[in-house]
Amino acid sequence: MSDDLNAVQFAAKVKYEEVNFVDTTKNVWNYSLFSEEDVRNFREGAHYNAYKQFGNKQLQVLNNRGTYFAVWAPNATFVSVMGSFNNWNKESHPLFVRLDKSGIWEGFIPGVMAGVTYKYHIHGFNGSRLDKGDPYCHFWEKRPFTASITCDVEYDWNDETWMQKRAKHNALTAPWSIYEVHLASWMRPNKFDENSYNSYNEITERLVPYVKKMGFTHVEFMPVMEYPFDGSWGYQGTGYFAPTSRFGKPQDFAAMVEAFHKEDIGVILDWVPSHYPYDSHGLYMFDGAHTYEYADMRKGFHPDWNSYIFNYKRGEVKSFLISNARFWFEKFHIDGFRVDAVSSMLRLDYSRKEGEWEPNEFGGNGNLEAIAFIKDFNETIYRDFPDVQTIAEESTDWPGISRPISEGGIGFGMKWMMGWMHDTLNYFKRDQFARPYHQDQLTFSIAYFSHENFMLPLSHDEVVHGKSPMINKMPGDNWQKFANLRLLYTYMYTHPGAKLLFMGNEFGDTKEWDYRSELQWGLLVHDQHRLLRDCVRDLNLFYSGEPAMHEKQFGYEGFEWVDLNHRKECILSYKRKGNNKEDDLLVVLNMLPEPRFDYEITVKGKINWKEVFNSDSKKYWGSGDIFNPHVRASIINKEDNMIKLTLNLPPLGGIILK
Repeated sequence: MSDDLNAVQFAAKVKYEEVNFVDTTKNVWNYSLFSEEDVRNFREGAHYNAYKQFGNKQLQVLNNRGTYFAVWAPNATFVSVMGSFNNWNKESHPLFVRLDKSGIWEGFIPGVMAGVTYKYHIHGFNGSRLDKGDPYCHFWEKRPFTASITCDVEYDWNDETWMQKRAKHNALTAPWSIYEVHLASWMRPNKFDENSYNSYNEITERLVPYVKKMGFTHVEFMPVMEYPFDGSWGYQGTGYFAPTSRFGKPQDFAAMVEAFHKEDIGVILDWVPSHYPYDSHGLYMFDGAHTYEYADMRKGFHPDWNSYIFNYKRGEVKSFLISNARFWFEKFHIDGFRVDAVSSMLRLDYSRKEGEWEPNEFGGNGNLEAIAFIKDFNETIYRDFPDVQTIAEESTDWPGISRPISEGGIGFGMKWMMGWMHDTLNYFKRDQFARPYHQDQLTFSIAYFSHENFMLPLSHDEVVHGKSPMINKMPGDNWQKFANLRLLYTYMYTHPGAKLLFMGNEFGDTKEWDYRSELQWGLLVHDQHRLLRDCVRDLNLFYSGEPAMHEKQFGYEGFEWVDLNHRKECILSYKRKGNNKEDDLLVVLNMLPEPRFDYEITVKGKINWKEVFNSDSKKYWGSGDIFNPHVRASIINKEDNMIKLTLNLPPLGGIILK
């Protein structure tokens, strides 16, 4: 539709009874961007571009420039737009309700341009009076203020090279090494002031070259969708269609995404379709009734987070959420979503005791409406953006999370491997000399790693709330702590699956993450921290550069045990395998603080092997005394191609041979 379509033409186009001629004598003109099909799809949960009509849109109507507003408030009896343009008058600019009983209120206000603050004043259910932000707006006031701001998100993109090749970069056979970042606290202008923020532009200048230098393939931002409370880390959002104004405008956020793409780095966003807070300007009780959330608090309230759960059964809510997902892919060129708290969406009994939940119609604990929504979300995203990935934070044994819907799965591309994370950290926390008795805890993940497309996460959740930073989880003296952490990372990067490290983990931050401060960058003056970071960088580059590390990272054929029967010595060895046999790698891990000399391993393959990585290298602050400049090899069985390798194994060290 053109920006200057006259009212008669528009009425003929949409064929809707209440849109005839614009009455230019009123403060708000009766004007619509909705067709009958849009409204029908919205109500049925199938309108996946709802952001193109809802919210605020700067238009020209009958040669008058202004802003069109549209909001869904089905229980309202009166809705007006109040803002800086009318001195926050609650009555002077009422919207028109559509006559189709859709609950959509809309209208065009001439003279209102970009940059105007506003809210909807709603006469709601049971006589309530509410002032709400716009659920579909693209820009909000910086907290603690809560008004919406008229703004568009159009950006002149210059990342065509990335967009044309990202299908290969984001494929499941490609390396996925993700650096998880909280934008506010990665680095601050004043590390002692939680209200001091770098802008999107300043973050871009610092973060993009750092992620590139470190060899990460992707960056993941904890939620950037507008949120009122810093202490929620973004997981209690109110502005689902707006990058937070803490760091700048939507176009500045787009420029940051583009800068990553120009360096061949993908951008993943945390997305929270599971719950939202009760802030008075947000979605909760939007028009005086349970409009976005379930009315039955057995389904509608999150006891863990004191927040409210979307009503996935309601078509308009489903349209809102899937439109929101598509919005970020379409308007900001992102490369994937990490979907938060999927377990809480799937299960009616999540964090609820007996009697606090009601079984579904088949007597089970699955939220059938949420399951249908998640499948529809995944199906829509992969249909419209086939070169991206969706990643589930799902902590239970729910089957088929990352399996195709056509095969009975839920449809995500990947799933966080929470079991691996818990088992691995519990193993490494143990007294080192107790490890021989707990080897199964470390090796159990191999029994099921190919059941899903797993991502190995060492995320923000593991370094907060008294869990201690990664370096302090490690046992032993200072040297042993760093050796253990390098060994853990070696194990992580050579274990099948994609990888994720939270910021600060890469250099061994010595304090728990605090959203109010910043990372302890000053630690990098110390060799042990700076060289640990170098070790992570080299592991990233090795993971990306060696096909055997990622080509078959989600399939059983990409891994082979060589020897896991030396429990007493606490030594594990395995192969990582790619499409070509000559790319195979041999990994040997020594989990005890004792060196092993002339250690023999029998392996099938060629006789010539070379040590290509050693976590005990001096360049990583290791001892550097125990390595294999020449791997000794002898033929055991020529017919079966069996070779005996004689190796020197560093204490608390991992080596990789090729």
